[in-house]
Amino acid sequence: MLTLAGKLKRDEGMKAGRSSSGSSDSAHRVSIRDRLLIKEVAELEANLPSTCKVNFPDVNKLHYFHLAVTPDEGYYQTGKFQFEIDVPEAYNMVPPKVKCLTRIWHPNITETGEICLSLLREHSIDGTGWAPTRTLKDVVWGLNSLFTDLLNFDDPLNIEAAEHHLRDKEDFRSKVQDFIKRFAR
Repeated sequence: MLTLAGKLKRDEGMKAGRSSSGSSDSAHRVSIRDRLLIKEVAELEANLPSTCKVNFPDVNKLHYFHLAVTPDEGYYQTGKFQFEIDVPEAYNMVPPKVKCLTRIWHPNITETGEICLSLLREHSIDGTGWAPTRTLKDVVWGLNSLFTDLLNFDDPLNIEAAEHHLRDKEDFRSKVQDFIKRFAR
């Protein structure tokens, strides 16, 4: 992460030292998204929930990272769930793209990794969707909350999992634990 911040400072220095001919070097420009991410990633790391860890496979690409969530309560408390977060160039006008990489039995996450979390919706009827005032911290806290207070059986993406919970809560818990043993350790 320091390397991208360093790049930003170098680019600012180059801009100040340019000749009056007005030549520009677009290969050295830092996008608005990357400028926002430098600030947001620092804030995120300072305010990360104790049940979450972030990993940047390439420290020069703050727009792509992994999040590990290890819930400490509820149905999912013994699992470790991996998410892939890719921040598009149009960020902060559009939300990050998020996918769950761990197979899971969850009413708001499909077995193929799609996620139902209102703040990730670009257009939301109820007004709880993405807005330019939201940050990566909101996304991470929202994903973390899918395992506790935002766990929603009433408006599911994985209808089969929600119906399973309604039919038999103990069998649902057993299936969740089976998925954790097989996929989330």
